[in-house]
Amino acid sequence: MRTKLFIPTILILAAALLSACSGSVQFGQSQPRTINVTGNAQVILVPDIAYISIGVHTQAQSAKDAVASNNTETQAVIDAIKAQGVDAKDVQTTNFSVYQQTQTGPNGENQGIVFMTDNTVYVTMRDLTKIGPILDASIAAGANNIYGITFDVQDKEKATQSGRDQAMADAQTQAEQLAKSAGASLGPVQSISYYSNAPTPIYYDTKAAAAGVGGGGSVPISSGQLTLIVSVNVTYELK
Repeated sequence: MRTKLFIPTILILAAALLSACSGSVQFGQSQPRTINVTGNAQVILVPDIAYISIGVHTQAQSAKDAVASNNTETQAVIDAIKAQGVDAKDVQTTNFSVYQQTQTGPNGENQGIVFMTDNTVYVTMRDLTKIGPILDASIAAGANNIYGITFDVQDKEKATQSGRDQAMADAQTQAEQLAKSAGASLGPVQSISYYSNAPTPIYYDTKAAAAGVGGGGSVPISSGQLTLIVSVNVTYELK
């Protein structure tokens, strides 16, 4: 009985030892040496499109009169904008509101109700050289609210591609220098992660400029520049 039990026990122990030896060889394998770097690039963009919100505010003793007056003045503003060469599809109404407001005297006495009407058009400017003249023409036609100008770049894809190329080149330069200092050389790329920011459009407040329009020249407008930042994180194998 002892002999029959003894032989299987030896076999089980032997199998366990072989399994343990196999596992130790697997975990003992060396991992490849790597180096991780971050490459960066900045691409300067020149705005080629702008967006302007132009408004007309009117008031009257009745809602009907306030709306009628506003309609006439807003149409005059739109006509003035189109006369500067802006396509009809680039002029869009974004707000129309009618509301009433109680007027008070210097001592707080109630002086009755007045009706207000606001109409705002959103203009897409594809020719930035005409921004000043369009603001002048709009104000002369009856616009009394200029909510500002936003400058942007219509197509950023080409700039983004250039930024990625520059960032990858920067990453490789860093990795080669570090590898050389460590007495090694670069192997194949193991992984890449990529990040880019969407450049924030430039907002230009025209309230002060619009207030001064009258006897001088066109409103001075500067489009400035946008900066696109691209980063890549690259892991190389070291040889």
